[in-house]
Amino acid sequence: MTLQKLGLAGLWLCATAAAYSANPFLSAPDDKPVSAKFRGAEWGDNIAQEEIGLSARVVTARVARMSWGEIYKISFTDIASRAREARKILPEYFIVTDNEIILLNEANNEAAIKKLSALDKAPEFEKRDIYGITQGKFDFTEGPWETTIELKDDLCVYQANHESSGHFKKVVWRKGVGLIEYSAGSGAMSDGFRLKRVRTG
Repeated sequence: MTLQKLGLAGLWLCATAAAYSANPFLSAPDDKPVSAKFRGAEWGDNIAQEEIGLSARVVTARVARMSWGEIYKISFTDIASRAREARKILPEYFIVTDNEIILLNEANNEAAIKKLSALDKAPEFEKRDIYGITQGKFDFTEGPWETTIELKDDLCVYQANHESSGHFKKVVWRKGVGLIEYSAGSGAMSDGFRLKRVRTG
């Protein structure tokens, strides 16, 4: 999302801010971090086999709360596989409103969170940054990138694909649970991974 013009009235979604109610796909009762085990596979030019096992612990924590929404940090820790080079997965920050989950994608996310936390109304978000919806269907094309978000039973499935390069990203949310799948890749099979939440209970 772009924060350069947050002071302009034209960026407000509406004239008055409605009270925020929890988004069914990403919410928390408090700021206590919640962790879950994820397992899957990774592949790449530096991996001899087609795929090898990959696991990680995914930690979700609410880092800000406003009258119109919340902000969550999702971190990937304890990443383990048999690859010679340890995979690094950077944390993601998501802004959550009643109806959408939006990627916070600024050069300095910590500074952006402080600015957003001070707002009493939601700013307008870029379509390219929408990662979740609560109703309908979402389709967006920007250059060679095609993005779709679909609701399937209790799932919200985000998929972005680069038409020519083979780059992709997939994020799946489950109602009442949060993130259950996180996958990404570049250059067809030159590098990538797939992680899915391990069911418990």
